[in-house]
Amino acid sequence: MRRYGKHTDEDDIRSRPNRKGTRPRTHIRPAHEDAAEGMVLTVDRGRLTCLVDGRIVMAMKARELGRKAAVVGDRVALVGDLSGKKDTLARIVRIEPRTSVLRRTADDDDPYERVVVANADQLAIVTALADPEPRPRLIDRALVAAYDGGLTPLLVMTKSDLAPPDKLLELYGDLDIPHVVTSREELQNGDASVRVREQLRGRVTAFVGHSGVGKTTLVNALVPEERRRVTGHVNAVTGRGRHTTTSALALPLSDDEGWVIDTPGIRSFGLAHIDPSRVIHAFPDLEPGTANCPRACSHDEPDCALDEWVAEGHADPARLYSLRRLLATRERTEGD
Repeated sequence: MRRYGKHTDEDDIRSRPNRKGTRPRTHIRPAHEDAAEGMVLTVDRGRLTCLVDGRIVMAMKARELGRKAAVVGDRVALVGDLSGKKDTLARIVRIEPRTSVLRRTADDDDPYERVVVANADQLAIVTALADPEPRPRLIDRALVAAYDGGLTPLLVMTKSDLAPPDKLLELYGDLDIPHVVTSREELQNGDASVRVREQLRGRVTAFVGHSGVGKTTLVNALVPEERRRVTGHVNAVTGRGRHTTTSALALPLSDDEGWVIDTPGIRSFGLAHIDPSRVIHAFPDLEPGTANCPRACSHDEPDCALDEWVAEGHADPARLYSLRRLLATRERTEGD
């Protein structure tokens, strides 16, 4: 059926306005100078739980951030409803520069790197001494990621009641990595958490480890109440709380002694994103010896100047062996 007559004039025809409007787009964005500062505690299906002035606030990423994603540990700027009340939502408008980044890829052939945690000072690599058996190659890979991302490594060995730690300590002794040995009984009576807490004081520490090593059990012993408070808030807003470690979660230690970040259990730790030239920075006794290395030296070839540096007595040969073992871990799978 015709809406208009046979001889309609153009002026009689109704036209719809352009949905996008006629104003030209601008690249100028608001500065949000009045935005509040916060820290991302966890990320769950596009919703970010943040700590703002002691309150837990739910937020979402502003469109103006584009594809830039905020991760656990990020310092962010927020606007909107910051009351923290039920069913309120703030907006993250800025992600502050990061001081450190823990990254990994799904495997060594995957070019897409995933940022796991931001702004952590320390990486606690948790491994069981038995049940399951230690996986040194996975530990090596986590160490490389820590050195590359600017995190100080800490080795936490659990289940010492099932096997002694001597063999593993000997393997990593030349790397001068601080370590803590715990047993299941010590976890139950609290002795283990006290010793681990001494290594965490004043730091933001990310915990990594594969499933079954006791990582989340240890984190729960360190911060038993905080996990319930944060995950309970997520449950109230989304309707489905995640009380198992399926996403990273930042939790404060008591008396403002530091932060722990629990991460999901890992099956692999890909290093496709790692630049081997940055790993040498974790070996200050060897780094000066690279001055005479050939261009783009892998530090594991016949012309490497580190062999002469060690032969002259500037560093322990065991340190050079450890460096080369870590650098070679990209060519090996975790099960080797």
